[in-house]
Amino acid sequence: MIGLIRALFGFLRWLGPERASDLGGWLLRSVSPVIPVNRVALANIRAAFPQMAEDEVRRIARGAWENLGRTAAEYAHLNTLFDYDDDNRDAPSRVEVDGIEQFIALKDDGKPGLIFSSHLANWELPAICAAAYKLDTTAVFRAPNDPAIAAIVHEIRSGAMGGLAAAKQGAAFAMQGVLEKGGHLGMLIDQHFTRGVVVPFMGRPALTNPILGKFARRFECPVHGVRVIRLPHHRFRLELTPPLDLPRDANGEIDVQGAMAMMTAVVEGWVREHPEQWLWMHRRWRPNLIAAAKGGDAPIMTIQPVFKAT
Repeated sequence: MIGLIRALFGFLRWLGPERASDLGGWLLRSVSPVIPVNRVALANIRAAFPQMAEDEVRRIARGAWENLGRTAAEYAHLNTLFDYDDDNRDAPSRVEVDGIEQFIALKDDGKPGLIFSSHLANWELPAICAAAYKLDTTAVFRAPNDPAIAAIVHEIRSGAMGGLAAAKQGAAFAMQGVLEKGGHLGMLIDQHFTRGVVVPFMGRPALTNPILGKFARRFECPVHGVRVIRLPHHRFRLELTPPLDLPRDANGEIDVQGAMAMMTAVVEGWVREHPEQWLWMHRRWRPNLIAAAKGGDAPIMTIQPVFKAT
């Protein structure tokens, strides 16, 4: 199995980044109507945009599948995909960076820092950008379920990024160690987390991992958001926000749930701006679990589930 996957990645490398991206995008866009989880994507889009015409809902879903296919094919080129040169900003490049001064400030401030992101466009690029600018950053990632694919993806990531921390049991201790040494953590925050805090997202409550809010409270360190936008002609834009002014409780400490709600609101703005570039196939909203997390509060039960929780 791993030999077959290596052969596939070799073929994608032979194609080059542009043709590989086009092939992956075309393939998933073409087959998406018959992929069962496409029903989840359509239901999520309809619930997030209840006034949207059905043709537009399906256009966004097809675009999301195309983006996923492009991103998957681009894994074969992660070590060369980021070609931005800050010393020669006028040189042709497939990547442009908006907010590079924020990266530089993070590198030089002598403090730990937190960076949140989401599954938009090619979400691997921020970690590659940080490594290119020698920003001491550890990216928290979730390995693919298939062991063969996970091994190859980890090999590719290791060659293109800085530190890596797998999201698994005990990972919080490793993440804390990074911050204690003055390093930086980057993490995607737009997926369901069963033991999370409830925050609003796209008009519905969602369970979100509170770890970045907890670290922000403990270390009083800057928290930035970074997103990737897929542009025409196989190009990308990376945007790093200024540090967020996170909400605080009556004691003046960062409020964890409020902090996660603020970060999630930033992500929501990104998704609403480019909905066809987000991962709608994920079961982000799970009303039954949210009701249980809140003790079965009646207001949560008024929300209509868009799919059955398993």
